[in-house]
Amino acid sequence: MIGIEVEEPKERCDDPNCPFHGHLKVRGIILRGRVVSTAMQKTVVVERERLHYVPKYERYEKRTSRYKAHLPPCIKVEKGDEVIIMECRPLSKTKHFVVVGKK
Repeated sequence: MIGIEVEEPKERCDDPNCPFHGHLKVRGIILRGRVVSTAMQKTVVVERERLHYVPKYERYEKRTSRYKAHLPPCIKVEKGDEVIIMECRPLSKTKHFVVVGKK
């Protein structure tokens, strides 16, 4: 158990950076987003959309944020899947999140 209600993967892995089977501790922010890229090894790019109010025009505009997240081998995701990512210690220069489940 990693502290939140997500289903533990049935497949086992020996990745030290897996929050379920390795030694990686997760804490802080929990986000939901859509996978837009799986081109990197053990890494996915997750995108979140939100609406931002523009007072001058009294309208909303879409804004997006992209996060690079570590993908343990025991979790299988494809481009377009909705995933839950959780904050962890810095794993590289730009990776500070890890995928903990699919939605």
